[in-house]
Amino acid sequence: MIQSTMMSFPLTLTHFLDRAERYYAKTEIVSRLPDRSIHRYTYAAFAKRAKQLAESLLRAGLNPGDRVATLMWNHYAHAEAYFGIPATGGVLHTLNLRLPPNDIAYIINHAEDRFLIIDDVLLPLLEQFRDQVSFERIFVVPLTGQPVNPTRYESYEDFLATATGRFLAPSIDENEAAAMCYTSGTTGRPKGVVYSHRALVLHTLMEVTPDALNLSNQDAILPLVPMFHVNGWGFPYAGAMVGAKQVYPGPHLDPESLLELIDREGVTVTGGVPTIWLGVAEALECFPKRWNIKGTRVVSGGAAIPEGTIRKLEANGCHVLHAWGMTETTPLASTNFLKKTMNDLTEDEKIKLKTKQGIAVPFVEARIMREEGEAAWDGKAMGELEVRGPWITSSYYRQPETASSFSKDGWLRTGDIATIDEEGYIKITDRTKDLIKSGGEWISSVDLENAIMGHPAVAEAAVIAIPHPKWQERPLAAVVLKPGQTVSPEDLLAFLAPQFPKWYLPDTIVFIDEIPRTSTGKFMKAKLREQFIG
Repeated sequence: MIQSTMMSFPLTLTHFLDRAERYYAKTEIVSRLPDRSIHRYTYAAFAKRAKQLAESLLRAGLNPGDRVATLMWNHYAHAEAYFGIPATGGVLHTLNLRLPPNDIAYIINHAEDRFLIIDDVLLPLLEQFRDQVSFERIFVVPLTGQPVNPTRYESYEDFLATATGRFLAPSIDENEAAAMCYTSGTTGRPKGVVYSHRALVLHTLMEVTPDALNLSNQDAILPLVPMFHVNGWGFPYAGAMVGAKQVYPGPHLDPESLLELIDREGVTVTGGVPTIWLGVAEALECFPKRWNIKGTRVVSGGAAIPEGTIRKLEANGCHVLHAWGMTETTPLASTNFLKKTMNDLTEDEKIKLKTKQGIAVPFVEARIMREEGEAAWDGKAMGELEVRGPWITSSYYRQPETASSFSKDGWLRTGDIATIDEEGYIKITDRTKDLIKSGGEWISSVDLENAIMGHPAVAEAAVIAIPHPKWQERPLAAVVLKPGQTVSPEDLLAFLAPQFPKWYLPDTIVFIDEIPRTSTGKFMKAKLREQFIG
C-alpha cells in the first residue's frame, strides 16, 4: 500500500479568522443597533477583537471544551463570539432568545454553560430565569451605550480590554467541539447537537460553491436567520472565509428595515425563513418603487416557500434559492438549482421546480424510507427522509435515549415526509406529525398551504388534520387575509378545485387574525390543534 505524501493540516475555524484578517482587512462588517443606528468596522478590527475575546477567555480560565453561551441578536459582537470562543478550544453555545425562559434555563443547565455573553437589551429576559441558572461570569455587550451595572454584570468591552493583544491560538484537534445548538421544533425537551471544527469547515467549503449558496468576495451577505439558530446557516463562517461584506440586521426584522438595508448596503445574498419573505413580498407590492433589490439572491429555508412568494420576489428582480436543512445537519443539506439540462423548461415549470427543496449537496446522501424499505425516486412515492454525511449528527448531546432518531444503519431520521424525483430533487410534503391521513390516502398540508397562499387575498395559511368519524382525518385550513381583503370559504375552495382531487380539499376553512409561530418563525400547528380540536 502506498502512503499519501499530503500534510496533516487541521481543519479548524481559526484558519478562517486568520484569513479574513490577512487578506480582507479593509472589507466592512455592518450592524444595525437597537436604536437603529449603524455600526461599521472592518475585518481588521473584527479579527483583532475576536482574538482579544479569545485571549481574555483563556486568561479568565476557560478550559478546552468549556461552554460559553451567547444570548444575542445578529451583530458584530456576536460574530466576534462565533470565532473568538472556538479559537480558545472552547465551545460556542448560542441560546435561542425566543424560547420560553424556563426552556432557556433548562438548556443552559443541560449544556453546563460556564460563561454568558449577552446584549444589554436582553438583560430583562435574563432576569426572568437568572435564579434558575448559575454562570461564573456574565459579560454584557453595551449596544445602547449605557453603562453596565458593575454590581451585577461585567462589561464586554472592559473584558476585551484585559487582553494584551498577543493571542496565540492553542493547538486544536479538528474533531474537537467548536459550537453547539439545541433543537427548538421538536416535541419534548430540546436536544443538543455538538458541531466539530472539521464539520463546520467542511460545511463552509461546501456552502460557498456555485451550486450551493455561490458565495464569494464580491458579495454582501445579509443573514436574516438568527445567529442563535443552527450556526446562522453558516453565513458568518462562509462570509469570513471568502471575505464578503457582512450586514447584520440586529433586532430589526420588519420588512421595511430589511429592504432598506438590502438597498442601501448593496446586499447581494440574504437568507431567512419563508415568513420573512412573505412580509417582504407584501411590502414590495405596497411600495413597488421604494427599494431597488434587483439581482439579490434570496435563500429561503426552514419551511416550504409558497410558489406565489417566489413569483413576487422574482418579479422584483430577485433570484430565489430554496434550501433545506435542520439543526442536526449543521444545517445545509440540499439546495435547489436548475441543472443545465433544464434550461429549456418554461418559466412556469422552473417556478414549480423551485418550490422543491433541491438535491442533496456534495457529501450528503439522502434516501426516503418506508416500512418495506427504500422508496423509489419517482416523485410520487412518499417516505421519511433520511440523510447522512460528514456534518450530520450521529447522536444528541447527553441524551442516549434518542436512538429512535437514527436508523439501524446509522442514517439520521429527519421526521420529514418527502418524495425524490428521477432527477434527485427532494420535495418535503410534510412533517410526520403533520401529514393528514384521510380514508387511507395521504394529504400534504404543505401542498394545500402553498396553494391557498397563492390566492391574491390570502396572506398566510396553515392546514392541520382534524378527526373524522368516517375518513379518520380531514384537513382544516386556518387562513389569514391581507389587510382590506375579503374572500369566502366557497371562493377559496373554488380556487383550489382545479389544483387537487376533490378528496384533497379542506372540509373546513376558518379565518383567524394570525397564525402562531415557533421561536424560529415556523407555523406552530400544535397551537392550532389545541384551538380547533382541544
